[in-house]
Amino acid sequence: MAETMSSSQATPTDLYLERLALETQDREERYKLLVGDLDKHDMASLHAALGGERDCQSKDSDDPAALSVGRRLALAYAEPPLAPPEVLSTDTSGITRLWTAPAMKRTPLAPQKWSTNPFVNIGRRFKRWANGDFRRRKRASPSASWKWVASRRRWILLVLIFGQSIIAANQMRTVLPGQGLEWLEITILSLFVLLFAWVSAGFWTALMGFFQLLRRHDRYAIDSEVGDEPIDDEARTALLVPICNEDVARVFAGVRATLESLRSTGNDRHFDIFILSDTSDPDTAIQETYAWLVLCRDLDAFGQVFYRRRQRRVKRKSGNLDDFCRRWGALYRYMLVLDADSVMSGQCLTRLVQMMEVHANVGIIQTAPRASGRLNLYARMQQFATRVYGPLFTAGLHFWQLGESHYWGHNAIIRLAPFMQHCILAPLPGKGSMSGEILSHDFVEAALMRRAGLGVWIAYQLEGSYEEMPPNLLDELNRDRRWCHGNLMNFRLFFSQGIHPVHRAVFLTGLMSYLSAPLWCLFLVLSTALLAVHTFSTPDYFPEPGMLFPVWPQWNPTLAVGLFGVTALLLFLPKLLSVLLVWIQGSRRFGGPLKVLASMVLESLFSMLLAPVRMLFHTRFVLTSLMGWAVQWRSPSRENSDTTWGDAFRAHWSQTLIGAVWAAGVYVMEPTFLWWLSPIVVALMVSIPVSALSSRVSLGRFCFQRRLFRIPDETQPPRVLRRMVSLLSRMNTGMAAPSFAQVVVDPVPNALATALATSRHNDVEPIRRRRAERVARGVRMGPAAMSRLERLDFLDDPVMLSQLHYHIWDDSMAHHSWFDCGLPGRESKHLPTFN
Repeated sequence: MAETMSSSQATPTDLYLERLALETQDREERYKLLVGDLDKHDMASLHAALGGERDCQSKDSDDPAALSVGRRLALAYAEPPLAPPEVLSTDTSGITRLWTAPAMKRTPLAPQKWSTNPFVNIGRRFKRWANGDFRRRKRASPSASWKWVASRRRWILLVLIFGQSIIAANQMRTVLPGQGLEWLEITILSLFVLLFAWVSAGFWTALMGFFQLLRRHDRYAIDSEVGDEPIDDEARTALLVPICNEDVARVFAGVRATLESLRSTGNDRHFDIFILSDTSDPDTAIQETYAWLVLCRDLDAFGQVFYRRRQRRVKRKSGNLDDFCRRWGALYRYMLVLDADSVMSGQCLTRLVQMMEVHANVGIIQTAPRASGRLNLYARMQQFATRVYGPLFTAGLHFWQLGESHYWGHNAIIRLAPFMQHCILAPLPGKGSMSGEILSHDFVEAALMRRAGLGVWIAYQLEGSYEEMPPNLLDELNRDRRWCHGNLMNFRLFFSQGIHPVHRAVFLTGLMSYLSAPLWCLFLVLSTALLAVHTFSTPDYFPEPGMLFPVWPQWNPTLAVGLFGVTALLLFLPKLLSVLLVWIQGSRRFGGPLKVLASMVLESLFSMLLAPVRMLFHTRFVLTSLMGWAVQWRSPSRENSDTTWGDAFRAHWSQTLIGAVWAAGVYVMEPTFLWWLSPIVVALMVSIPVSALSSRVSLGRFCFQRRLFRIPDETQPPRVLRRMVSLLSRMNTGMAAPSFAQVVVDPVPNALATALATSRHNDVEPIRRRRAERVARGVRMGPAAMSRLERLDFLDDPVMLSQLHYHIWDDSMAHHSWFDCGLPGRESKHLPTFN
């Protein structure tokens, strides 16, 4: 500050008014600031004069800059005003405040303790029976007939899976040299049965989904009895967007496109939107508030779009939803949860509410989000897979599960009253990595909703629900690391009291989604070990004493080929059926019939290359989770980012080495066996180039131009997606929020941040003294010396932020970096517009 003063030969008040005048809209007001008769005796007098106070001592002298917050905002945003009077007002202390959320209507929430010990649960049931008060729980359902149908279908599914697995196990036994009688072969056979049953379950799910979609009529679909009924005025829905250190432009482009689509239906009066932030980065938090203000000003959405950033970030996403339910849940009948990358059309949102209104005993309706929006080759192949194969599996899940279905945590509507009463999650008891806060909350919330007697359904035919895929393999694996730990934790609830058998199966399938990797890995290792045993050991032709005839080891390659073919058929037939369904329903939007087939073949080959890589990564995830290693809970990338060769090498060098050593060892033992193992070891050895090249946007664009991996949302993009892409492009080039230092130093950004700060503490001596100490330290040390948490504390506290602003301008000994970083140039920080 001293250097600035000496170079300009101006007083701090003159410099302050010059900076404020730069942001002032009205020319006359700007002239008054520069040559008017404002009291510029000192900074306190100047703020009092700006605030309309003749006597600066009439207000609390600890925070002189608070007097001018409203005036600074009025000068910068004269026409149109920054916000309506009911939004931009003053609090009980007279400090200007910008209200970002509605008035609270608190509801007490209390999670129920978990009972995960099966013996304790059996004992409690026996005790109730002995006391004569054992009664079967009555479960309501949206339809009187679907439960019987679902039960019959599930018994059929179990017979198909286990019958098929038993036949395959018998075939596998005849393939093994010792006919499955040795301990090593018994272990291999047991692993084979588990893995084959897992593959069989997926096959029958996809097969029934194919027939379901081929019929085009499902009497048990959740929307089969729903018309276009008007929505009751009391049926208000909150759209919740939980975010944490996300790409701000992408989040708000999606929210804005969703809101505009909703308004086009004329039903937007039934919906409010809440941006629920757990962001811990101060600069990102500032960007979020600016983006919220821009959205509200452009669309006149004050009172409809709200923003809240939590200061106490507990339980991650589920805690964020709990916080909303506790504060505002009583104001709404439904909540609809979106992800940071979600986009939904107004027709889809309206339809979900209409379904809920018709089916009073439904607690959750999950849509089937369609993946779109990525340009990387890897992501485009995943988008193609989810768009072509995904409908079969989703329809198949609905066929087997009906009203005891999945909830995936986003793009789903939830009935709020039972959710608040029954689905608040308590931490898992005990110590270690498998206890504490529940990470994968969605499966558990669905199970609790069904335990409360309400149905959980998938609206698999509903269009207008979209999401994005991870752009590359490494980002997907980073996400899988969190999901793996969460699903392992959830399996502790398998024996929890009152959970429906189908949701116990959901916990089991969630476990097998990741446990199948180490089981497969162990199966391959033991198969190699079996080869080594028969290569380096002398066969025992007379295993029992007194035998007259030798027992010859048998190897039947014909049976092995047949078993391999059956397994491959179970894995790849659903993909062929998916392509057939696309041909029947029309393949033009997928690039044409030949392009769909070529894309399926290429995607299948690519999946074969990635399967062994995922196997080793998931095996490591399972082991590290069980050993208690910490999970890094970072938000996934929302950009079309390429994987560098260095990142690919650091991530995959160990898989490459394992593949090379494995191949060499098998070649030494039995060269012919290497042909059977080549899909595994070759995929591991080429994992580095596959990971790096598949992330390339250029290759993705090349395939798009040749109509490979084309999806309908690229050929004929829906209006809501086109609008989101247009907004995202404009926001990436036009949105420039100030940094933390600018928020502290620059008069208008500081006034805006002070008005947005939400902490309101009682004016007591300990708090006043603590504020003074922290402000004094910040003035002396500069922004670089402040930690991220300290910056967030200042952004949350309007008094500290205002005091820091005042003392930096008033104290000649303030650290010079405040002005170097806080006043970088003469560019305007006015809120842009994207109308």
